[in-house]
Amino acid sequence: MATTALPPLAPPAAPRDRAFLGHPAGLGVLVGSEAWERFSYAGMQALLVLYTAHVLFQPENIGAIWGIGWFRPKVESLYGRLTPQGLASAMFGIYAGLVYLTPIAGGLLADRLLGRTRTIVLGAVLLAAGHGLMGHPQTFLIALLLLVLGVGCFKTNITAQVGDLYAVDDPRRARAYLIFVMGIATAAFVAPLVCGTLGQTVSWAWGFGAAGIGMVVGLFVYLGGQRWLPAEPRPRRGRANAAGRPKLVPGEGRVILWLVALLPVLALAEVGNEQMFNAYMLWAERSYRLTLFGRAMPVTWLQSLTAISAILAMAGSLLFWRWCATRGREPDEITKLAIGTAITAVAPLVLAAISLWSDAGERVSLGWALLFHGLNEIGIANLYPVGLALYSRCAPKALGSTVMALFYLNLFGSNMLVGWLGGLLETWSGVRFWLLHAALIAVALVLLLVVRRAAGRTLAPTKDPEAA
Repeated sequence: MATTALPPLAPPAAPRDRAFLGHPAGLGVLVGSEAWERFSYAGMQALLVLYTAHVLFQPENIGAIWGIGWFRPKVESLYGRLTPQGLASAMFGIYAGLVYLTPIAGGLLADRLLGRTRTIVLGAVLLAAGHGLMGHPQTFLIALLLLVLGVGCFKTNITAQVGDLYAVDDPRRARAYLIFVMGIATAAFVAPLVCGTLGQTVSWAWGFGAAGIGMVVGLFVYLGGQRWLPAEPRPRRGRANAAGRPKLVPGEGRVILWLVALLPVLALAEVGNEQMFNAYMLWAERSYRLTLFGRAMPVTWLQSLTAISAILAMAGSLLFWRWCATRGREPDEITKLAIGTAITAVAPLVLAAISLWSDAGERVSLGWALLFHGLNEIGIANLYPVGLALYSRCAPKALGSTVMALFYLNLFGSNMLVGWLGGLLETWSGVRFWLLHAALIAVALVLLLVVRRAAGRTLAPTKDPEAA
């Protein structure tokens, strides 16, 4: 008697697929791990330009740094002769730029050799060691090297794992990256309050040390949550296994070319935001009345203001786009990027207006800072997480981590540009300085509109063939 094979039963939906704010449980693990890594990064970032400009790069201290006699001429060959403030700005720009360049190597290391999990663990260990060495003048350059390499291993791979939790056509993906970045923003709010306060009021070493402790906590969170993370294929090594590697399919090469072409545009769009962690800190010291409830406030707390503004802006964007989605009106990522860039371009105009007073020696209230940070973060809420979602969705399976690493090249370019621009603040008026930033972002807006028209279909969402 002939029998008909019954189709396999579809597995029931796993409860953990909605266990974390309507998202997979693994998203909670990745948010927690990345938040602690960002705590360590934001804590160190809050102190770096202040520490180097006011203390480490002063003539009586700079000679203690191992290797500075070789390194400083290399920097000045790119930027010209530098004062302590100019060198601090350039150094921060180089460091922050390299932080977003090394993820390419980290992505390749994960894709082709170690796998994402091992690469992330390696990155966390390097970061913890780097933060530990930051408090000692002699090992300053070694510490920066370890931090750059650690972020390269950690950042791109944990970001790619967020995308692995979702099918290509899962509409929750972009909102997941908003939640992911909100976790980053929460850590960035706390870190300057803890590390910045310790560094400015107790000792610089205490501030950097607190950042290192945060990285160790992040490593334990990641290792403890392994069972909730998606399985990853074993990396393929050598020619014998080359046939088993995923390959690019027709059309994916064109997608990669457009994603690469988009990088300098995003770099310009981010230039105002990235300057907030560099020359803005030195400008703010002389432009704002840094008092809170009648008491003096460390300038590093302004970065906590950035973070809380980011949390509110991203929460508002998350709710707004969810509301639009229920009515079938949520735009594609390129359109969101253009909207975010347009808003971000307005923020430096606020600083230019403040400079009309501060250039004349008059300080302004922190209410102006609230306006600037609020506008900037509303724009960034529709730039950074949306860009992550776009590159995650468009990344070919053959080069998932590598393409996600490419996204961070826009921040490499932006920070290298910011490091050069920051040196202009010593000789330019604040009005001219911030108007230049607004103009650069406006150029990015025009270019995004061109990309939207030319590559809208190529980068548009498509149905996941494996989900059909």
